[in-house]
Amino acid sequence: MATSAPDEPTIGDIGEFGLIDRVRAEIGDNRHVLLGPGDDAAHVSTKDGSFLVSTDLLVEGRHFRRDWSSAHDIGRKAAACNLSDINAMGGVATALTLGFGAPADLPVSWVLEMTRGFEVECAHVGAHIVGGDVTASDKIVIAVTAMGDVSRPVLRSGALPGDVVAYAGQLGLAGAGFAALSRGFRSPKAAVDAHRVPHPPYAAGPQAAGAGATAMTDISDGLLADLGHIAEASGVAIDLVSSTFVIPEPVATVSEALGVDALTFMLTGGDDYALVATFSSQASLPEGWTAIGAVSDGAGILVDGKTYEGPAGHQHFR
Repeated sequence: MATSAPDEPTIGDIGEFGLIDRVRAEIGDNRHVLLGPGDDAAHVSTKDGSFLVSTDLLVEGRHFRRDWSSAHDIGRKAAACNLSDINAMGGVATALTLGFGAPADLPVSWVLEMTRGFEVECAHVGAHIVGGDVTASDKIVIAVTAMGDVSRPVLRSGALPGDVVAYAGQLGLAGAGFAALSRGFRSPKAAVDAHRVPHPPYAAGPQAAGAGATAMTDISDGLLADLGHIAEASGVAIDLVSSTFVIPEPVATVSEALGVDALTFMLTGGDDYALVATFSSQASLPEGWTAIGAVSDGAGILVDGKTYEGPAGHQHFR
């Protein structure tokens, strides 16, 4: 087993994004890379154009549980979180490769049902599996690379003071569903189902790009956490207005049952794969987008003008 020297930082010390920064420094730049690591997807040039590409991993026991979700649900979720990365850049996914690791005693029928779920989700945007790899593993590991087309990639780094912050999709449901399942509940169904199978707003990414969005990302780790990436990359502050959030009934139900503030699920719950973006105050928000705050000079994320107390969302390795 690999161990670190006493003075050497571990991945747990520096966290997911600290690790990405160090890897990015190691690999440097390349003339074919129009946009490298650090956004939802990379933008790569080819002789006849360019394309977006992004990779995500799902690990059994961390991202899904077979006693909570069917193989079909897991396949849909694996596709959705990768299709969402392309969507978050304002693009549309066209092709995906699938790396799959599993124990030797996993039934073949489980794999085929997962594949059917994967293809069902891909059909929402017209994408398709074009290849991949299979290997033995102690637990199920699903590695997906998504590729797609884009006219104007929307980065995390373009937000400007005075911009409006808005989101599209659903917030809080998957986080509430995860909290319910973790306590042994199987309801409310809408929340539990949202954790099992997210519903990214696939049309909203290209719509936002067409409407002139200045920055955008998807919400996988929590609204505050992911907006924090936009604030940091853009060098701005973002202030959210709590009264603009409409709490879905299933979120309110879980909140009451568990004694958790419902707004916490809206602000920090991940896995819904909604989109959050910034737009010029002069722009008209596309249909389905809801304004929830504003960009200003400064740094960090505020809620009603104050620093949010508590974790901003999910953190890997912590």
